[in-house]
Amino acid sequence: MITTDLASGSPCWLDLGAPDVRSAAAFYGAVLGWEYESMGESADMDGGMFKKDGKTVAGLGKLTEEGARSAWMIYYTVADADATTQAVERAGGTVRVAPRDLDDWGRMAQYSDPLGSQFAVWQPGKNAGFELADEPGSLSWTELYTSDAAAAKVFYGGVFGWQFSDMELPGGGGTYTLITPAGLPDERMQGGLMRLRTEDLALAGGRPYWHPVFAVADCDAAVAKVTENGGSVQMGPADAEGVGRLAVCLDPSNADFVVLTPARS
Repeated sequence: MITTDLASGSPCWLDLGAPDVRSAAAFYGAVLGWEYESMGESADMDGGMFKKDGKTVAGLGKLTEEGARSAWMIYYTVADADATTQAVERAGGTVRVAPRDLDDWGRMAQYSDPLGSQFAVWQPGKNAGFELADEPGSLSWTELYTSDAAAAKVFYGGVFGWQFSDMELPGGGGTYTLITPAGLPDERMQGGLMRLRTEDLALAGGRPYWHPVFAVADCDAAVAKVTENGGSVQMGPADAEGVGRLAVCLDPSNADFVVLTPARS
């Protein structure tokens, strides 16, 4: 369960780099009911914030990195971005964006893990992160597809101190590893990781990648909005026992995300 009690090592923010900011804002507005608030359009800035019911849920910006694919970047809370950067380097990761202050909002850095999956951290200043989680139209889970689950557990365990527990998927679907922040109980599970073959990671050119799972009130209705607005569906909608009804989707620029209607408890 992701909450707005942003404990160390827990997801606290996510933003999308999109080739067309206006089109991305319209797409996610239609699919997730988000409202977009621009922070400006200039040579230095083209982006803004997504809100749901008046609460900030995510960010959106212009994709400017040459050769990069449009994708969601997930940020995790840390007490010290500089110390985390040192931990990433010791564990064999790469620093993509060195720690830097964003005015007095906070301090951020972006990395790649040793196999190439990208993620980021946020050291809070006056802004702790998103204001809504685990509700329809907000982040409810994070997920890593990786070609080496054992190596991923060693790396992220060393960087964040995450706790891991494995479960076997039904029908011989493989092993899924559940992730919980250090020192927190099982009900604070925030995500999972799963081993896939390199050829099944074609979306990111064979590299592992993280993606967000958004809670929705009606998975099938959300999927209909995805396809009506130029997106596509990679898998589902399908029921997952004990989890809910979900679908793996792509937006019109092929940024991947999941929509999930949680199972009733």
